[in-house]
Amino acid sequence: TPSSRSPTSASSTSTSPRSTPTAYDRLAEGPISGYVSFNGAQVGRLQGAALLKAMGRDARSETVVMMNGDPASPNAAWYRDGALSVLKGKVKIGKEYETHGWSTENAHANMNAAIAALGPRRIDGVLAANDAIAAGVISALKKAGVRDMPPVTGQDADLDAVRRIVAGEQTMTVYKPFQAEASAAARMAVALGRGKDLDDIATTTTDSPTTEDIPTVLLTPTPVTVGTIKPTLVDDGVYTVDQICTPALRAACDRKGLTP
Repeated sequence: TPSSRSPTSASSTSTSPRSTPTAYDRLAEGPISGYVSFNGAQVGRLQGAALLKAMGRDARSETVVMMNGDPASPNAAWYRDGALSVLKGKVKIGKEYETHGWSTENAHANMNAAIAALGPRRIDGVLAANDAIAAGVISALKKAGVRDMPPVTGQDADLDAVRRIVAGEQTMTVYKPFQAEASAAARMAVALGRGKDLDDIATTTTDSPTTEDIPTVLLTPTPVTVGTIKPTLVDDGVYTVDQICTPALRAACDRKGLTP
């Protein structure tokens, strides 16, 4: 699946010597002819909604830590804004951090700081921008002696994250199937290579710091919780049940209906 940590400059170039690249997954600066990605605001909204649902009726009086992505990434603020559009006014944001490099180690250090400031049992939910960050969050909570994990979000549908969801340590992740994104990027590249515009392919436009009205395809991300692993990730062929259900997780998988 496309990763939230994909290189900012990722692009596919058409065969025309006069055409400019199409940006893939992240919005690159400079002259760009097209842009394909998943809707980052929707990613954040899915994460925020899942967090609120998991926290339940008492969410308004409870405290959330926001573990955002790398500030150098154009997607990080997109995810954050989407999440805040759901969370603002419905929970208390106790602490908020930026995770340089989308690094598990940096997320662990930031979560340690949040635990020191708030107390390990006064954190009622964590908005983790992706699965690598979620891994650092969960390891820090475990190190602090937390046994019943608060709801923790994620993104990218990493295999380890899916296993954490089965184990009850992570609440959800966001699946972004690469086939749809790669297909849209390929259609753009072919059209540009043939000297055509992208009006029949693009569904919207995007402005970058250097280019306005870039023809854009924004795809719809899919939330994944323990009850939807099979109809999303398994049925799409991303992972098999045997890959997800290690021997240590076999009993949990059986309880959740994840059987080979």
